[in-house]
Order: sequence, then structure tokens, then C-alpha cells
Amino acid sequence: MHILFTRPLEDSEQLILKFKGLGHKVSHMPVIQIEKVKYEKINFSDFKAIIFTSANALKFLDTKLIDKKIICFCVGIATEKKALSLGFQNVITAEGNVRNLKELILQNFNSSLGKMLYVSGEIISNDLDKNLVSLGYSVQRVINYTSKPNYQLDETFIEKLRLNIPDVVYVYSQNSALSFLKLINNYKLNDFWMNTNLMCISEKSSSVLNKIKWKKIFIFSPGEEEFLLYKI
Repeated sequence: MHILFTRPLEDSEQLILKFKGLGHKVSHMPVIQIEKVKYEKINFSDFKAIIFTSANALKFLDTKLIDKKIICFCVGIATEKKALSLGFQNVITAEGNVRNLKELILQNFNSSLGKMLYVSGEIISNDLDKNLVSLGYSVQRVINYTSKPNYQLDETFIEKLRLNIPDVVYVYSQNSALSFLKLINNYKLNDFWMNTNLMCISEKSSSVLNKIKWKKIFIFSPGEEEFLLYKI
């Protein structure tokens, strides 16, 4: 099966290796670019736990002054790997989606223990901080990166894509869906997807791409990528 991932390489690398190991052909077409944004100085000693829903949040965070023994909640394996590489020792990891991460936090960190720091990108698919606050937690969110559309791709890659359109495409955000649609329009690929299954992280994402004719559209949570292949 031919599978196309649209996230930046750092977020897709583990899945690319996994699916190749399962015998699938995998293509990578990053539809967004990740960029650091300035954020206010953080007094890390004010916090008793820290939350990361992306490896990018760790990539763009100055971690030198953080006590690496702090409880560190990570959304998935890629984020966990980045945290461990930076020296974090007390890492608790979900199975790739924010709903599971929220449950892990509720199970492993009592709201009475103190304030939590949530480091994330500008655009998030789930208001984890607000959900936790509604349950009595004290959470401060810090935004340290943003995503921008990638409107230019290698022409050789596009030609290969036209000759071998993927069976499955994974899209991970509404922002990515908008960029993907723009790329499809720019490179005149609108009519190539009738035999392709579109996997979107939310209804908002899929609604952006409804203008394209797909074989079928699925809604998924990160961590369910392999499971979805068995539904096709």
C-alpha cells in the first residue's frame, strides 16, 4: 500500500520507519513549516509538572534551567524520545492522542500537587489546558512555535506522485488541510484522488478537503494510523 504523510519530518519519522518496516511504500510531503516564536521568560521552579503535545515544543524550548526530574507528560513516542534525549527522567507517555494524555494526567498528577506548565504550538486541535482547568488544575500555557504553509514542492517529487498516487493520505490539522488543498490546486492534482482514502484528525480538517473527490474519508486520532489501514 502507498501511504503519504503530510507532517514535518520530525513528527513523521517514527511512523515512516514503522510503515516501511511493515512493507508499505511511504511518501513524505510536508505541507507546513514549523518556526520558533518568542515567548516570555519562564520561571520553571513555579511548576510541578510539564506537558508536551509535540516534539516541536521541546525542540524550541530552552530546557537548561529545568529540573530534569520534573514530571513530564508527553503525547506520544516521538515527543517522549525528544524529552529523553534532552535529559528528562520522569516521563509519562500517552499513545499519540491528547484524550489519552489527559487521562494519564488525571491518573498520575493530583491537582493539589501544584501548577502545570503546558508548552505547545500556536494552533492546537484540543484545548487540553482549558479542559484541565475546568477540572480544578492550575495550568499555564506557553506558545513557543507556529506553523506556516508550505506552498512549494520539488517538481521531481510531484511528477512521481502523479505517476503513483497514494492509497492513503494522513492529514493532522485544519491548517495542514488548508495547505494541502492549496498545493493540490497549485500543482493541478485535483482530479487524482478518487481511489485514495483520506485520513483526517478532525471534522474541521476533513471539511476543508471535501471539495476533492476521495474514495473514503476517515476521522482518526494520532496513534490509530496503523489500525485504520485494516478498515480499508
